[in-house]
Amino acid sequence: MAKIALVFPGQGTQHTGMGSSLFAEFASVQEVFHRASSLLKVDMRRLCLEGPQEDLNLTVNTQIAVLTLNIAIYSVFKEKTSLSPIVLAGHSLGEYCALYAAGAIKFADIFPLVQARARYHQEALPPGMGAMGAILGMDDDAVEKICAEFDNDQEQVAVVIYNAPQQVVVSGHATAVEKVMLQAKLKGAMKTVLLPISAPCHCSLLQGAASQFAENLNNIEFQAFGIPVIPNCDPDIFYTQDNARELLLSQIVSPVKWRQSVEKMAALGVDTIIEIGPKRTLCGLIKRINRNIKLYSIEDAASLHRTLEFLAS
Repeated sequence: MAKIALVFPGQGTQHTGMGSSLFAEFASVQEVFHRASSLLKVDMRRLCLEGPQEDLNLTVNTQIAVLTLNIAIYSVFKEKTSLSPIVLAGHSLGEYCALYAAGAIKFADIFPLVQARARYHQEALPPGMGAMGAILGMDDDAVEKICAEFDNDQEQVAVVIYNAPQQVVVSGHATAVEKVMLQAKLKGAMKTVLLPISAPCHCSLLQGAASQFAENLNNIEFQAFGIPVIPNCDPDIFYTQDNARELLLSQIVSPVKWRQSVEKMAALGVDTIIEIGPKRTLCGLIKRINRNIKLYSIEDAASLHRTLEFLAS
């Protein structure tokens, strides 16, 4: 029998129209959107299905939009299968979806919590001052050295996401991120991409956001974990009721160790991973980390049916 993990994507996967076929076909998806809209005081159907993309790319909207769709997909997935994954993980924001799927955070709590997180991220720096950029085709240490050249008291920049071999993300002041990306290209990077994210996530510039968020976390009563969840910032351990607040605060200003998280799943015996959320981004990363893991994704009605057929077989 397959040993299955579920993973949930985060910011950067948002796109106008995401979830439209699932919304049209499944009442449970419509119910999640309706309940999320009531909790958030935002029309989530309109935001996800109609955009526009410029609105979706604002961190304050991106986080709640991806959260809503991820949880909607998970809800219909659970409705259609009795599968019990052996472990869960999420990429940055997606970690909140993993905590929800593990039974650790209630539906009524997770949406206001992430909305507050998004607002603190968005307000941490004036618009345009922060940025994130992906660098492909260069070793981790080489990018770290380039960041060290441009990181100073006036402009901060650092490697904040270790996605896959020779694929990292840098974050910080927009001018410093641009300098690092240009220097990486000059030193042989295969490709650099400015990400559609309006806040410099996972770097020290968000320390103020983390401090504000602590009060919101103090109001959350974490439940027992029905399924283990791997934390991005420390894949050597698992989430618990006792460490959840500390880990979620640390996640805001700490690097996302996605490659190491996938390696942890493989060490646990996982041979199949199902991505729950838009764009198949995590499947692409996992393929570069471990080609022996079977990959499936659910982002629309067609991919849901294909994945259910696999599970039935």
